[in-house]
Amino acid sequence: MQLSVEISKYPLADDYIGPITGFIEQLNTYADVTVLTNTMSTQLFGEYEAVMQALQECIKWSFERYGKVVFVCKFIHGDLRP
Repeated sequence: MQLSVEISKYPLADDYIGPITGFIEQLNTYADVTVLTNTMSTQLFGEYEAVMQALQECIKWSFERYGKVVFVCKFIHGDLRP
C-alpha cells in the first residue's frame, strides 16, 4: 500500500533552521522513501511500512537530538506526489 505524508516541524528553540534541516537530512538516508521539500513542509512518499519506519526513527532521533519539537503530520492513502 502506498502512503503520502506531509510533515511540518516546529522546533521550540531560537535556532530552528538546524533542527529542520537535520531532520530532512535524516529522512533522505532512507532509499525506499521519496522526500520532497518546500518552504512550508516536507512530503514523504512510498510503501506504507517504509514511510512509517523512516518517520518513527527520524522523529525519535529528532527528539533525542533537539529536545522539544512539535510535528504536524497529514497521512494520505496512495501516492500523491506532484
